[in-house]
Amino acid sequence: MTRKMWGLIPVLDCSQLLRLCPSQCKPSVRPIATPGPLLDSPHHIMTADEAFVTLATNDSYAKGAMVLGQSLRNHNTTRKLVALIGPHVADQCRDVLSSIFDEVCVVDVMDSGDAAHLALMKRPDLGVTFTKLHCWTLTQYSKCVFLDADTLVLSNVDELFEREELSAAPDPGWPDCFNSGVFVFRPSNETHEKLLTFCSENGSFDGGDQGVLNSYFNTWATADISKHLPFIYNLSSIAIYSYLPAFKQYGHDAKVVHFLGKVKPWNYSYDAQRGEVKGHSPDQCHLHPDYLLMWWQVYAKSVLPLLQQAYGDTPFSSGFVDVNEESKLHQDVRQHPPPFVPPPQKVSSEERKQRWEAGQIDYMGDDSFANIKRKLDSFLK
Repeated sequence: MTRKMWGLIPVLDCSQLLRLCPSQCKPSVRPIATPGPLLDSPHHIMTADEAFVTLATNDSYAKGAMVLGQSLRNHNTTRKLVALIGPHVADQCRDVLSSIFDEVCVVDVMDSGDAAHLALMKRPDLGVTFTKLHCWTLTQYSKCVFLDADTLVLSNVDELFEREELSAAPDPGWPDCFNSGVFVFRPSNETHEKLLTFCSENGSFDGGDQGVLNSYFNTWATADISKHLPFIYNLSSIAIYSYLPAFKQYGHDAKVVHFLGKVKPWNYSYDAQRGEVKGHSPDQCHLHPDYLLMWWQVYAKSVLPLLQQAYGDTPFSSGFVDVNEESKLHQDVRQHPPPFVPPPQKVSSEERKQRWEAGQIDYMGDDSFANIKRKLDSFLK
């Protein structure tokens, strides 16, 4: 495949960006020509001045954006789809995004450079999420809904456009803050410039975009309840474990699931023959298995064929389990069985409680989703 040449854009923090750009300027946003929307029929008339927006700063998040965009298409959205991407996203990924989204824009990568606050969250990777602030420059649209690339749409959510800026769902970790993975906003150059100024002068209390947006839109918690989105529009897969009874009661109404945390769906692998997600380990099992499988099913059916076409003969990581390699591994295990390891000792209820409160949760053992649900069912019968 012929490789295109893309201009490289420097990585700047907010203060550097403001020094380089006068207040009347906005950072570079370069659209990539895209084909018409996939669903362009009399039954799916597009609303031209409203759009769903997402962001991908690297190839991994680009895959997440592809699945998100396809899930919106699958549920017959009538709004435009826009992807903001960083300059380091591969050409092939850009081509696939362009076949799913109506508009793909290359934007400057902004970094908070706030290592101290990011260290509190153990998430240094969140600094580049400041790039999300570019979404306010999409002034060709009157209203937009931002969705993180690690979200998955489970049903049509076009009704979100009935909400006003800044509408968002509470964060499961601190409900007086909203989670910035899903929010309704109105693009505005004025708001964008004010946000950049705010970043430069105040920074972010968590080092990422969520801290900035909560500080800037600081009346969200108290001023207007209509701007509080129901949790079903930003269902944290982690929160399912912390309040399982509520998930059992309301989870069937979920419309958007958010794969919060450092480990994302694309960090696993998929066995297409068995229809199983692989790669589980004790520190990676906080993602609900049903939603994880849904993500991979959308990827396998609709995204992977586009990636294969875009990459052609060029090797790339598909995320699929290599059946031949797995068979060889099983054969090696049979020929050279691992040494016997005695089963772990059963911990007391008191010790298990202490471990839970300390955050040492045995996701693969006693504290697995299936075991918690089984225990809960026994109480609720």
